[in-house]
Amino acid sequence: MAQEEAQKSADVVAVATTDKEVTVPAPVPEKEVIAPVASEEKAVPEKEEKETSEAEKSVPVKEEETVVTEKVIAPSPEELEKKALEEFKELVREALNKRQFTPPAPPVKEEKTEEKKSAEETKGEEKTEEKKEEEKPEEAVKVEEKSSDDVAPEETKPEEKSEVAAPAETKSEEKEVVPATVTTTEKASGAEEDGTKTVEAIEESIVSVTPPESSAAPVVVETETAVAPEPEPVEPEEVSIYGVPLLQDERSDTILLKFLRARDFKVKEALTMLKNTVQWRKENKIDELVEAEAGEEASEFEKMVFAHGVDKEGHVVIYSSYGEFQNKELFSDKEKLNKFLNWRIQLQEKCVRALDFSCPDAKSSFVFVSDFRNAPGLGKRALWQFIRRAVKQFEDNYPEFATRELFINVPWWYIPYYKTFGSIITSPRTRSKMVLAGPSKSADTIFKYIAPEQVPVKYGGLSNEIGGDSVTEAIVKPAAKYTIELPASEACALSWELRVLGADVTYGAQFEPTTEGSYDVIVSKNRKIGLTDEPVITGSFKVGEPGKIVITIDNQTSKKKKVLYRFKTQPRSDL
Repeated sequence: MAQEEAQKSADVVAVATTDKEVTVPAPVPEKEVIAPVASEEKAVPEKEEKETSEAEKSVPVKEEETVVTEKVIAPSPEELEKKALEEFKELVREALNKRQFTPPAPPVKEEKTEEKKSAEETKGEEKTEEKKEEEKPEEAVKVEEKSSDDVAPEETKPEEKSEVAAPAETKSEEKEVVPATVTTTEKASGAEEDGTKTVEAIEESIVSVTPPESSAAPVVVETETAVAPEPEPVEPEEVSIYGVPLLQDERSDTILLKFLRARDFKVKEALTMLKNTVQWRKENKIDELVEAEAGEEASEFEKMVFAHGVDKEGHVVIYSSYGEFQNKELFSDKEKLNKFLNWRIQLQEKCVRALDFSCPDAKSSFVFVSDFRNAPGLGKRALWQFIRRAVKQFEDNYPEFATRELFINVPWWYIPYYKTFGSIITSPRTRSKMVLAGPSKSADTIFKYIAPEQVPVKYGGLSNEIGGDSVTEAIVKPAAKYTIELPASEACALSWELRVLGADVTYGAQFEPTTEGSYDVIVSKNRKIGLTDEPVITGSFKVGEPGKIVITIDNQTSKKKKVLYRFKTQPRSDL
């Protein structure tokens, strides 16, 4: 025992000593090892920090450059418009390949095909019912034979087997018949005990055989209807609009852009609008209407709507006079209104086809001037409903053909009415092009967009009889005189044309020669010009020596007046 305890204590001392040896030197190498590692790790980040600092200095410069390039690369409205046009053209090309611009087939043919299918189905059902009716008597006979009490059970056994075996011979190809015969024989063996069992067995055997016959009829009908002829290859459809074939040249791009702008560059909505326009043109036979001869009423209609001159930007101007709708002879019923609408569409189509669509910079739209002088009141509902329907047709089928719409001589009640209900009647895009002016501001409004020499006399402008230089505008102050000098440096024939807006002034003209000792010549005595007088004043004088024509306008009213005039000189033919 003493020896064992001595050994144990020695072992403990050895372990303790070993533990002390291991644990004491352990922290020393850890410190020695960690020190250089830490120094190495510190040395590496210093290099990395230098590299990262240099990289960080270079990276922000690149980022700033990329930001600048992004601003420069941002697509312009022209590029977005071009992209939308290309996408629109692809959809139009796909629609032409699928012939989606043609009207769908009438629904009558579909009804006929459905009637044929229903007739075939009814025939198949009738055949199955006839077969069932043929089989029912046989079943009834079998049931009567088996249910009779006079027949001995021993004699019925062979009859049952023979009767059940008959259908097995007729349908030996079917696999379901074999188990049917087995079940009947088994139940037939128990006929002595209960006669009703034989009847049930017979019924079960017959039912198991008959379903394939009844289900065979509709299968034949389905196979017949499922067979369909292969579709023939369809050629792309050729569609023209306003006399321009779609997707043939650059003219088509100009027209497609109009539909895109009308739908705020929403490509799918623009495609729907284009399809509806093509369908409307086919239904109303617009291409044939353009070639048709004008009716007897055309001369009267031309007083209401006509094209005359261009605006300051070169757009053709179309004038409409709503006061002519008061003519009861022309607009007494719906038939005459529809005649006018057809004539108006014909005029619009002719004006559209006269435009140049080949160049994007060409003026491919109109300026519309609507005169509301003596227009019918709101009490004539039917007439205004017709006007709104006509305007809607032009907006839907001639999109973006109006660059500006001027409403002149608008009555006092219409302006507040328009401000209240204008947002309901017209679209925001159309309202942005509309300009309304009362009677006192109509001429100034027209001259803001159209030069006076391009405006008809009826609407405050000057006629084109004289021609010559452009019109000069001048203002005559209230209670003041204004003189106009037309020079003539040599013998010639001098002619002029003058108009005072608002009239109510005094007009006079005389010739004043430049040589001393010559006398002035009165060309036109001073005379009063009223509102009922001829709006345009014309004059001429044969000049025999150098001088000038002096025209005097005397305005004694409290309102300023605008004067429009122009002149030209021609060599005298009598000299």
